[in-house]
Amino acid sequence: MSNIPSSGLYFIPLGGSEQFGVNLNIYVCDGQFLAIDCGIGFADESFPGIDLLLPDPQLLEDNHDALQGMVITHAHEDHVGAVAYLWDRFRCPLYCTEFTARVLKRKLNEADVRGVDVHIIEPGKALELGNFTLDFLPVAHSIPDAVAVAVETPHGRILHSGDWNLDPAPVIGKKTSESDFKELGKKGVLAYIGDSTNAGIPGRAGSESLTEQGMIAEFKKCEGRIAVTIFSSNIARIISIARAAKACDRHVCVIGRSLHQMIGNATECGYLDGLPNFISEDDLGLIPRDKLVIIVTGSQGEYRAALSKIARGGLRSMKLEAGDTVIFSSRAIPGNEKSINAIKNQLIASGITVVDPRTTDNVIHVSGHPYADEVIDMYNWVKPATVIPVHGEREQLEAHARLAEQCQIKNVIVPQNGSVIKIAPGTPAVIDHVPAGVLALDQKRIISSDHASISQRRKLQYSGTLHASLVLNARGELLAPPQINSTGLIDEDAPGEQQIEDSFFEEIQDLLEDMSWEERMDDHFVAEEIRIGLRRLCVHVLGLKPQTSVHVLRV
Repeated sequence: MSNIPSSGLYFIPLGGSEQFGVNLNIYVCDGQFLAIDCGIGFADESFPGIDLLLPDPQLLEDNHDALQGMVITHAHEDHVGAVAYLWDRFRCPLYCTEFTARVLKRKLNEADVRGVDVHIIEPGKALELGNFTLDFLPVAHSIPDAVAVAVETPHGRILHSGDWNLDPAPVIGKKTSESDFKELGKKGVLAYIGDSTNAGIPGRAGSESLTEQGMIAEFKKCEGRIAVTIFSSNIARIISIARAAKACDRHVCVIGRSLHQMIGNATECGYLDGLPNFISEDDLGLIPRDKLVIIVTGSQGEYRAALSKIARGGLRSMKLEAGDTVIFSSRAIPGNEKSINAIKNQLIASGITVVDPRTTDNVIHVSGHPYADEVIDMYNWVKPATVIPVHGEREQLEAHARLAEQCQIKNVIVPQNGSVIKIAPGTPAVIDHVPAGVLALDQKRIISSDHASISQRRKLQYSGTLHASLVLNARGELLAPPQINSTGLIDEDAPGEQQIEDSFFEEIQDLLEDMSWEERMDDHFVAEEIRIGLRRLCVHVLGLKPQTSVHVLRV
């Protein structure tokens, strides 16, 4: 257990601190480990060819024998999405609520991961895992069956909040119970490790129940087809949209694989009982345009999602035209703004009305995360001695920390991924640091974020490539004109560009002529000298430093 003392209570965020997504949290008590959540993050343009990022579970691998289990607080991708990719690396029992278990098992099956013990937990029933005794407290959030986790240890009690808010009237599930958290506070809470997403925003998130009336008001403005894009996991939002559509005499169709999967999970749990049946995508053409509401994936601008395909005109079953409306019933995850705006611009250019939470006074989205006043309520209920902000970028963590300090919390510690934070005994403090990077899901393999292939792709994005193949005889003379292939450097059909390619040939010939007979006999020397010369020429002529390679064939 490198860097972690064998006695005491410690918290180590391996992901989710100073970043959105990639949540992986570790608690260590007297040498035993407990993991909470294991989620994905979305890669940005600095990871060319990469869509998803994963937390690095090396610490769990190194301490496998001490790992008692992993708890998943809820079924959002940033908390559960990495389990199927990484489970073989830590192989421990998994614990979660029923809805989360259904989502998780589907992911494990799709990834062909077998032999996983998934245990369904029930709020109100304690779970003992080695030195940890866990109690699960239902919380309101934008997905069913979310829980906070109270972790009791020989050194004291901590509260891991997960994602939550104080929705006064949830559409599905229970409210976050004031009495449950107050009771926890009476027992004593050493540390609150909590959601920072909206901690810097004054006020309260509001209630999901308001979105139904907001959607009704918005739908009444629309004359053509309506497409509403949401997070696929927001089952309550699906219910609100379906009820609003019924009130406006419209039928509902659902498009998007992840939406269908989540609806299947919710149906199995009984959350969609009483809703009208959704119409089939194949029957869209049978329904008048002004009688339709289509719920689609793609609220974050994902290229392969349904909304993106619709905006490009690439979805045969579903077309939007001038006079139709697209409603973004979601907020942008930081980093996705560019791709979201690109889709909005495509839609607007086609004469389609685009509505989002910023452009309407109607409530069409409610955050599942607590605003500042809700966080203050939580502090007043549980009265923690220490607050450790997690789940957010540095801006959100610092805002949460300032809020805790304003509330006179005795100890406030802002972590980095990999911080080893001693909670007890003694004064809480960061005492060390363990490696905590991210892994990249590169199509069919998982690689480190600093893998050479990624850095090479970054270079290719900006500098292009140049490759030359030479065929030489025994005397080091060219037997045929060199074959030159370039990417991202020249356009052979453009005026003057052919001269640049001709200069490559001339450079090769000049370099060979300048070599001695002995130098020409060394294929490695020939290839390296020509590689350097061609790259130098590109810098001089084009101002670019392409990835350059030379292959020499001796005949």
